[in-house]
Amino acid sequence: MSLLTLSPEVQAAQSAQRPLVALESTIITHGMPWPENLKMAQDVEQCVRDSAAVPATIAVLDGRLCIGLTAAQLTGLAQTRDAAKLSRADLAACMATGGTGATTVAATMIGAARAGISVFATGGIGGVHRGAEHSFDISADLHELAQTPLTVVAAGAKAILDLPKTLEVLETLGVPVIAYGQDSLPAFWSAQSELPAPLRMDTPAQIARAHLMRHQLGLPGGQLIANPVPATEQISQIEMAPFIQTALADADQQGIVGKAVTPFLLQRIFDLTEGRSLTANIALVRSNARLAAEIAHEINTLI
Repeated sequence: MSLLTLSPEVQAAQSAQRPLVALESTIITHGMPWPENLKMAQDVEQCVRDSAAVPATIAVLDGRLCIGLTAAQLTGLAQTRDAAKLSRADLAACMATGGTGATTVAATMIGAARAGISVFATGGIGGVHRGAEHSFDISADLHELAQTPLTVVAAGAKAILDLPKTLEVLETLGVPVIAYGQDSLPAFWSAQSELPAPLRMDTPAQIARAHLMRHQLGLPGGQLIANPVPATEQISQIEMAPFIQTALADADQQGIVGKAVTPFLLQRIFDLTEGRSLTANIALVRSNARLAAEIAHEINTLI
């Protein structure tokens, strides 16, 4: 029995050798409230289609690792309140017990790679949490990037994290971090940061060639494409900094730990910014989906 369940749209795309873009599902279940989460998911999938590629939203439904969701499955997942948040450590256990869960960056990469998908669009990756020198809280996303061969398009790491330490870990793990069209590393809601980008590329074709060159060299892992949020929707780092500090202090005071930290912080920042963070989040995910589709096209042309 196959470990994967492909949606009819994904099956048709693979048969026709059309470019595919993987999409995560924790942003639906843990990143945004209903019904904005469903509208966002539908919009992002449509962005991929409008760019002449095929979306493959990945999730575990009743123990099945689904590569691509039907409209009914997407709506049902968006309304699920008790979906597990799945990473590399618990993906297999959820499937073995017939559970339902949304895939993080790491778990989405695993599913996409098994399905033969090369490009993945997300909002922001996980990374090194602030205070990790005491908590040792470091996302599995970083190690996944070091071992699973996907090009991941994101607006950098989530700005609630320790960005310098996250960048240092990625360098240690040998993960290329490529800023798209600029010399500084974007910081999720903010298009610019004080961190210089290790690498810069200006076209999807360059990124596609780098993806294929890693494969030809036999290098493990993927590459992270840091695509800045559209300038019209960004919130500058200077403006965001006090909101992030307040949210972090609230999480510490309430004893929020582990997988609950990121959803708590995102919701708290949504409240503090009076919804502006959600507007920026949606804009950056849409932008990342469009760029990912363009990269997938270029890879498809070159292979």
